[in-house]
Amino acid sequence: MSKKVNIFWFRRDLRLDDNLGFYEALKSDLPVLPIFIFDTEILEHLPKDDARVTFIHQTLQTMRQTLQEDYNSSIAILHGKPEVIFKQLIEDYDIDTVYTNHDYEPYATQRDNTIKTFLEKHSIAFNTYKDQVIFEKNEVEKKDGNPYLVYTPYMRTWKEKFQAIELEIYYTKSHLDNLVCHSRLPNLSLSDIGFEKSNQEITDYEVTPTLIQTYEATRNFPAKDSTSRLGPHLRFGTVSIRKMVKKAIAEQNEIFWQELIWREFFMQILWHFPQTTTNAFKPKYDRIEWRNNEDEFKKWCEGKTGYPLVDAGMRQLNSTGFMHNRVRMLVGSFLCKHLLIDWRWGEAYFAEKLHDYDMASNVGNWQWVAGCGVDAAPYFRIFNPTTQIQKFDKNHDYLKQWVPEYQELTYPQPMVDHKMARERCLETYKTALT
Repeated sequence: MSKKVNIFWFRRDLRLDDNLGFYEALKSDLPVLPIFIFDTEILEHLPKDDARVTFIHQTLQTMRQTLQEDYNSSIAILHGKPEVIFKQLIEDYDIDTVYTNHDYEPYATQRDNTIKTFLEKHSIAFNTYKDQVIFEKNEVEKKDGNPYLVYTPYMRTWKEKFQAIELEIYYTKSHLDNLVCHSRLPNLSLSDIGFEKSNQEITDYEVTPTLIQTYEATRNFPAKDSTSRLGPHLRFGTVSIRKMVKKAIAEQNEIFWQELIWREFFMQILWHFPQTTTNAFKPKYDRIEWRNNEDEFKKWCEGKTGYPLVDAGMRQLNSTGFMHNRVRMLVGSFLCKHLLIDWRWGEAYFAEKLHDYDMASNVGNWQWVAGCGVDAAPYFRIFNPTTQIQKFDKNHDYLKQWVPEYQELTYPQPMVDHKMARERCLETYKTALT
């Protein structure tokens, strides 16, 4: 048995600096063994060339290299079910405490409870920390102790609470010499975990003062591509939420800041209402008689609906793993309301394709467009896919990029008439809700 160690378990926090759980582990009085587990429970549901798995793997290799070159340490890359991995780790190491950061999704909560119980049986502490949000769980709630179900009052209370705290950045550099001295900890290639390198790349984020200052003016126009691309980096923790909020405040930009607060609004909704991953937040909406036509769903997935802005969005998603936020609302509304296809089908497709897929935001936004979630768009609000072009892509720059044939005879006719689809939707929803 080797000498006593503490473990830090990386998950949605793939960075060495301003990582609270990692910081607390490094400040402890035992050497720290960093680990990452490629969880088979998660991997088995993903395509073998998933860009997110490639991104995680590449990020871990960069982190390992930094620790090897500068600190004579590394990160142990492991593969399997977390409980099985920890059974092996306690045979190989004398572990005092496992440190990690909170994760709020239903599977993650269940997994962590299982690991905590297992470790406690072996007299090993399991310490977890708030790291991927500023406020979590029930830290922002109404005066009566109930969760906010509407974004605007949540956002106001969030900001009030924020004024009362000191936002600290947890610099780890001076503590990294407390890592285990072992630069050859286990490593795995993508093929070792049954994956191959994706031909899609997750782009770097860009949060310059100019981008933040022009964010409100440009964010609704997909051809400008002026969004930050922060999504995947917040999702996998390659960037710190605390540093991003500090940047938004420094630039005094409320709109950019409020987008970060939306993310936390949906996270607390999912934490309070985990059933919303499969059930409508407003139960009566589960009475809707969805048409769920598989051929029509396939056309939507492939970007062959005959509505150019819908098709442009879907083709951008399929080709790059990204879709502009304004267009996401349109394609979601089109699926649920024009085609009367269950929002859960769309949510699952986005879960497979989006680089920045985050369960809380994805479920929240899909329920929003379907009208069945918290603070949702009313069911009778049905976007017109044609007039949206005039509003948001007047010069057709976005259409020309993703649907170059949209004015040619080869381009399909609209798969459904807008007026008819609108009336059918209103009738279907009305029948279910009355």
